[in-house]
Amino acid sequence: MSGADFDAVVIGAGNAGLTAAATLQRAGARTLLVERHSVPGGCATSFRRGRFEFEVALHQLSGIGAEGQAFTLRPLFDELGIGDRLTWVGEPDLYRTVVPGSFDVTLPADWEGATATLDAHFPGNHARLERFFALVRDLTFWQIAAMRGTPADQVDELLFRHGLRPARDVLDEHFEDERLKAVLASYWGYLGQPPSRLPFQDLALVLFAYLEFKPWHLRGGSQAMSGAILDAFLEAGGDVRFHTAVDAILTRGGKAVGVRLDDGQEVSATDVVSNASLPLTYGMLDGLDIPGAVRTDLASRRIGVSGFVLHMGLDATPAELGFTASTTFVNTDLDADRTSASWRTREPARGICVTSYDVEPIGFAPRGATHVSLMTLQYGSAWDDVEPAAYAREKFAYAETLLDLVETVTPGIRGVIEEVDVATPLTMSRYLGHPGGAIYGYDQDATESWQFRDSELHPHVPGLHLAGSWSGMGGFQPTLEAGARVARRLLRSRTA
Repeated sequence: MSGADFDAVVIGAGNAGLTAAATLQRAGARTLLVERHSVPGGCATSFRRGRFEFEVALHQLSGIGAEGQAFTLRPLFDELGIGDRLTWVGEPDLYRTVVPGSFDVTLPADWEGATATLDAHFPGNHARLERFFALVRDLTFWQIAAMRGTPADQVDELLFRHGLRPARDVLDEHFEDERLKAVLASYWGYLGQPPSRLPFQDLALVLFAYLEFKPWHLRGGSQAMSGAILDAFLEAGGDVRFHTAVDAILTRGGKAVGVRLDDGQEVSATDVVSNASLPLTYGMLDGLDIPGAVRTDLASRRIGVSGFVLHMGLDATPAELGFTASTTFVNTDLDADRTSASWRTREPARGICVTSYDVEPIGFAPRGATHVSLMTLQYGSAWDDVEPAAYAREKFAYAETLLDLVETVTPGIRGVIEEVDVATPLTMSRYLGHPGGAIYGYDQDATESWQFRDSELHPHVPGLHLAGSWSGMGGFQPTLEAGARVARRLLRSRTA
């Protein structure tokens, strides 16, 4: 045992912070978890408005897999001792995707069903679809193998040929119908880059994850998951402090040796794990200049996209509203580049992700009602010129443009709104503490891929470990896995 107050201090109880803290504590490392809010979870939380509970950010969860075909998260939750505490709600469809006047397609969450559905909507493409989905499966297999350490000379060359190519280029090689390509690329709205800039390996990975292992939700929402991980941490003897911020990461001899809390208390630790953004983490270093390599690295990266979310409690059932799939993408047209450019403005929303949490109920809406969220990606800079006195007016005016778009598929939805809450990128920034309200960390383009960046493996300051979307891939599954992975690496280094 070390002579420090704790073996590890974990900054932030978001996805990665929670799994890191629980993994460390359950392995016998005395761990302090520090969170400035009153509840665990970060993005993985919920809140109440009237008779509704609102899910903050989880739209679809990958990484679960069915019983007998578990993907990565089921084993992780079992390892943390909470697998039997969580009730998963499967979704039979990947998504419904709509461009009014062009197409309206609901894609089943299985390879054969997706192929048949797409060929029915866009006849004559069956063989092309089979070739495309075969490439998705093969490339993802080799990408996962490479990420797990398979030497490059043992990795199939198709990963090197296609992985970092723009998804649009690969789609263009396989298909001629622009509508079909748009349907297959619909998840670009999750990933934060249009197909012209989105690495094909990223699109392939998300398609594989949901087609092979299905999309899932959780009874009780993501807050139930966050609470269960926290319980596992506490039951193992962990110490958590809510309503507490870290003001500084203490260093001595070039090594991180603890933290200073916002009340002035100093806590020593052998290791510090940060789930905070990289700019904030390195900015908190006390007694140590930011290493030159870090400055160079951070200067070459771009703060990523945030989101604008309209949470609604509706006095109608999903069937009455016409919601048949839990996830619906609605876009004004096929011009993804134009939509992506609009994220830097407050012009009317051109694309939204509509999530109905009661097509396959998670338990947040009363009987006869439904909870729906509308989300569009948007950069925080779009709100830089808004004066405080005009903020409320501007955010509700922008929210109306999301409603305009959803009413193209659910006419009359405005008439059944009972509760509403609006979150802008400024809300995200204030709540998450992320620059620009970024929800995925840095812009997730090819330059941020795992082939070129790995801040998680190379934090540059001994004793400081980075976990979360700012040091790797964004999203729920990647960050949940990252926290546990960083903790295991830390534990191995102690026994080496």
